[in-house]
Amino acid sequence: STHQQSFTSTMTAIRLLVSLGLLVWGTGAFVPPQYHREAALSTSSVELNMVFDFFKQRSSEGLDQLGTLADAAYKGQLGQGFKDVADYTSTTNAAFASGLAKSRDRLKQDLELILTGESEDMMEDLLDILLQADLGMATSEDVVAEVKSLRNSGQKFRKREDLVSVMRGKLIEALDTGKPGVVQFSDRKDFPTVLFIMGANGMGKTTTIGKLAHRLRSEGNQTVLMAACDTFRAGAVEQLEQWADRAEVDCFGPSESISSPSAVLYGALDKALAENYDTLLVDTSGRLSNNDPLTAELVKMKRVIQKRMSVEKDEDGKPMLNTNVPHETLLVIDAAQGRMALDSAKIWDKEVGLTGLILTKLDGSARGGAVVAVSRELALPVKLIGVGEGLEDLRDFEPENFVDGLLGIGKVFGGKSANEGAELASRLSDMRKERDTQAKADSKKKKALPTNTPDFGGDGGAAGDLTFDSMDGVTPITDFQPTGGGGRGGGGGGVANKSKKKKKKKKKK
Repeated sequence: STHQQSFTSTMTAIRLLVSLGLLVWGTGAFVPPQYHREAALSTSSVELNMVFDFFKQRSSEGLDQLGTLADAAYKGQLGQGFKDVADYTSTTNAAFASGLAKSRDRLKQDLELILTGESEDMMEDLLDILLQADLGMATSEDVVAEVKSLRNSGQKFRKREDLVSVMRGKLIEALDTGKPGVVQFSDRKDFPTVLFIMGANGMGKTTTIGKLAHRLRSEGNQTVLMAACDTFRAGAVEQLEQWADRAEVDCFGPSESISSPSAVLYGALDKALAENYDTLLVDTSGRLSNNDPLTAELVKMKRVIQKRMSVEKDEDGKPMLNTNVPHETLLVIDAAQGRMALDSAKIWDKEVGLTGLILTKLDGSARGGAVVAVSRELALPVKLIGVGEGLEDLRDFEPENFVDGLLGIGKVFGGKSANEGAELASRLSDMRKERDTQAKADSKKKKALPTNTPDFGGDGGAAGDLTFDSMDGVTPITDFQPTGGGGRGGGGGGVANKSKKKKKKKKKK
């Protein structure tokens, strides 16, 4: 029957999507809000992670593509459906590869100069290259230490792949902060998700909010409200309103009676709760961390959210602060700033409390390695990353794919094959096993060596405890009187010899 044929075609499409990695079950990715709300009732925390662009298109995009294929199969146009999916994947892959091109090309070019070598200069050159890539001192030293450790166990690093496998492994480890790497969303049916976005002027904060709103609406099918709380910078509210129009979402801004950032935020919270919005995106004033009054305003705004979204009351019946909100406090950092943004980020983290980072303008920078340095030093995960100027160019950050893009691993990034990442991971695992095996063998050899030491007399103490008094036949240095020729070569006369010669002359006289 027609329905049987459609079902068969749909199952074929499912198998293909799974094999392509377009459909991955149980990842908690972007889903329509009705499914999100139902799932929230049975989970303590919902990770509504937005689909990491191109390689691991997770559940929702996979389901979207599946729907396209199923519809095409039903219409007898399965071939066209497959072509649409291929075009979709190809386009997104190309965008991310382009975003990391400058960083990747610079690093690959430098690494080609030190393919192999057995001298310490090779290690110094490697450290310089890693530092120039803005990977940070801690990570750069970790990579060099791992290379040295593997070389000392007898491994020669004769191929470029050996070095790259170590770099890949250590960079992925450096990006593992142990904290959720995806954007966290509300697990309550009656509360919207509140994302509190911070950043200095010029970092791309407002643009990022616009792109994020677009993704939430188009990919997550969410109702989104923007809160225009940047009331200090001229034109900031108008700029956010323009982005709201582009993203086709709503915006709540200041008025004659509501002008301060905290007052605008409170009004936006009222609107979001009353009209059942799924997500509230809060734009804050661009500022430097040394501006104490504005930093204090940020702290106040966060308390406004916690008070307005209170779920408990104290003994006096007053609302208690809900420390579970905002659900994310995200700092936007310009990739070109690199480690220069670290000092400000540390202060904001201390004063306000950050949960993650958004890295912007990666497409125009050759300093993509700064992602690793900033994330590691702050112990905060990078959750989103901007790779272009387009409305679609805000991606989820996935450490493994980012590192592959930075090092040129995998076919889409100019590497040898689609499986190159897995092959390098396997190579590193093998090298580490060989090192561990060698270390165990060396340890057994040391244990097998005789432990008896010569007896130097005295009280039998260690060689370092020996004294001249405990050694027979040795004259203490303080009582020592030279009897032979003096001087360094034994040819000159010492003080005692000269005295004896004077006595002999007197006797002769």
